[in-house]
Amino acid sequence: MIKNYFKIAWRNLIRNKGFSITNLLGLTIGITCTIFIFLWVKNELTYDKAHANYKTIYQVVANRDFKNSIFTDKNMVFPLAKALESGYPQIKNAVLTSHLEQHQVNFGETRIKKHGYYVGGRYFDMFSWKFIKGNAAVAITDPLSIVITESTAKSLFGSADPINKTIKIDNNEVHKVTAVLADLPGNTTQQFDFIIPYNFSSADVKNAMTRWEGSSWEVYIQTVDNPNIPQLEKYITGVMFQHNKDKISTYFTFPMNKWHLYSDFKDGKNVGGMIEYVRFFTVIAIIILLIACVNFMNLSTARSEKRAKEVGIRKTLGSDKKQLISQFFLESMILVLIAFICAIMAVYLLLPSFNLLVGKQLYLNISEPVFWMGAIIIILFTGVIAGSYPALYLSSFSPVKVLKGTFVAGKGAIAPRKILVVFQFVGSILLISATIIVYQQIQHIKDRNIGYNPNNLIMTPSTAATDKNFASIKNDLLKTGLIKNVTRTSWMVTEISWRSGPPDWEGKPANANIIFSNMTADVDYVKTMGIKLLQGHEFTGMPSDTSAVLLNKAAVEAMQIKKPIGMQLRYDNHKYTVIGVTDNVVMLSPYMPVDPMMVFSDHNNSGYINLRLNNDVKPQQAIQLLRNIYAKYSPADIFEYQFVDDEFGKKFLTEELISRITNIFAGLAIFICCIGLAGLASFTIEKRFREIGIRKVLGATIQQLLVLISTEFLKLVLIAFVIATPLAWWLMHNWLQKYTYHVNISIWLFGVVGILILLLTLIVVSLNTMRAAMANPVKSLRSE
Repeated sequence: MIKNYFKIAWRNLIRNKGFSITNLLGLTIGITCTIFIFLWVKNELTYDKAHANYKTIYQVVANRDFKNSIFTDKNMVFPLAKALESGYPQIKNAVLTSHLEQHQVNFGETRIKKHGYYVGGRYFDMFSWKFIKGNAAVAITDPLSIVITESTAKSLFGSADPINKTIKIDNNEVHKVTAVLADLPGNTTQQFDFIIPYNFSSADVKNAMTRWEGSSWEVYIQTVDNPNIPQLEKYITGVMFQHNKDKISTYFTFPMNKWHLYSDFKDGKNVGGMIEYVRFFTVIAIIILLIACVNFMNLSTARSEKRAKEVGIRKTLGSDKKQLISQFFLESMILVLIAFICAIMAVYLLLPSFNLLVGKQLYLNISEPVFWMGAIIIILFTGVIAGSYPALYLSSFSPVKVLKGTFVAGKGAIAPRKILVVFQFVGSILLISATIIVYQQIQHIKDRNIGYNPNNLIMTPSTAATDKNFASIKNDLLKTGLIKNVTRTSWMVTEISWRSGPPDWEGKPANANIIFSNMTADVDYVKTMGIKLLQGHEFTGMPSDTSAVLLNKAAVEAMQIKKPIGMQLRYDNHKYTVIGVTDNVVMLSPYMPVDPMMVFSDHNNSGYINLRLNNDVKPQQAIQLLRNIYAKYSPADIFEYQFVDDEFGKKFLTEELISRITNIFAGLAIFICCIGLAGLASFTIEKRFREIGIRKVLGATIQQLLVLISTEFLKLVLIAFVIATPLAWWLMHNWLQKYTYHVNISIWLFGVVGILILLLTLIVVSLNTMRAAMANPVKSLRSE
């Protein structure tokens, strides 16, 4: 019986090649898109799961309640980790780390830049990294040890054994390699090239160990299973309040399973993160797969006339409804299985390009049980959904009506088929609308006034040697005529690394808790950055600069001061005089308001040198000049540089990636719709071929025939438009609310999308109609 089912199913697919190819193409594209999306989703959902203690690792985070906003801060004080580990039974381990920092690593003549952490505590007991060489238990017990990754070891030592070899960090610290880790998986939050333990015997670390102020480190805890989280968070807050007078902060634990997917906070509350895009693309995958399934349903029911006699004869010969349903389901399953095999080949072929698009190293491993579970789910889901309605519909034909010739095929399927077509168009309109709105939002943020000119602005990291020789370096650069202005800042001008409470000033309200961003800069800071100076002047290079401070417009507004120039501020036990007010500068997130900011003067130390090129200078020429001067004054250090506009552009990477992926899948969804629409139009025209011939004989023009056939489909598009427009507005309006600065959704946008879908439908249907409309009516009426 089963063998017979297979034979009949295969013969039907072979006999109806146009039908089979049309469905196969749609299903293959749909399944391919689904596999790509699910590979990406799986990678996102498995972030950090490589750690054995995944369910019991938490990061200590603070909500700092300033009056202008609640700031969620991951920066902690140095002694907190040790205090937590030794004082509470639910905490098994507490680890302190620095922020991820870039350092120069030297071995002999080899010099490379790598990123790493300084850590304190039993780091490798908490986090599970694969050791290729060395022992996790003793890898960082010596303060002069260093643990490096496999790729770092190859860069420094080639194929030689790195264990016990000494390397130099920043031309200063000497460390001995005690272990080598396998390169870290891409879907883990912590990404580094080396780990160095804190040297608790050094003067700087000893001083930090007793300071319960100045939050500049990250603290992680490992708990017992099923800890009492509210009680634990109350204890952490109590420890901080015991040692620190800061009463504006409350502390909570942020579990590892939320680090990646739920990383966004607003006003102290978690508002999601990448999980929104995971859900978004999961929905897209389902929509695309359903659109492909709808094609199969529509085309199967549209060609029901060709299967009616087969059903009637088989029922007469004793086949029951259950057997017929099994037959039709088997046909859909075979087609889906072939489509799945084609989709797997397409995925292997296109996966390198997709990885390049999403910036990941995704892979499809068909030997994994998870793959086969996913394959079975996709095949069964697609086969059942695609084959359900055709199987139930075709098996319901009355053999008496069929064999008497009174049965009108397709009549009972017209209404459901129209509903399915409407569903396809609703999905397409949703995807196109989402694509356009995402693009508009990105452009809206890019067009925001960021308060300075990022073009022709270059940053290069400072070193001890460049700080010592900065006056000579600046003079040499300006003399060339290639460089317009030079200044220094404490870090990259596209980042903020120092945030704090407000200074004190005369007349300050008692409850004026305002979060400030802070940085240090040198002479010509305003001029080099291209910032608009609203009042006063910038740093002059005189000794008086040590007590001078610049405020931005947001600071003046938050402090509610009328005449800021010349007013006295007290900050960190020092007195400062406001010498200038600048326009607001977007340094952190382009999606958020600018923080109040203080810029202090520092003529001795810095993190970055910033250079403004003259307008007619070629960047390559300036880079070579900068490289030569760097080699002259800081020969032991690696020269690096970044263009500020490129660095600022990285803030849009996630949104631009989402936009590109949405564009591609929306386009493919529309293509699948068009395939199905073309097939459905072809079957519709085939059934009305004689009618078209008669109308031509009676004088109907080609234009009238095109309108006649197209009107049926255009009505369905209009219904879909009415359904999809409010749904698309609601979904995208909610998405935009996560941004402080966002576009307003225009009703004209949906009008454009509706016209686009109408034109697309008209083109697809017209191309199929033209063949019948231009045919000689004699051919269709010859048998009449």
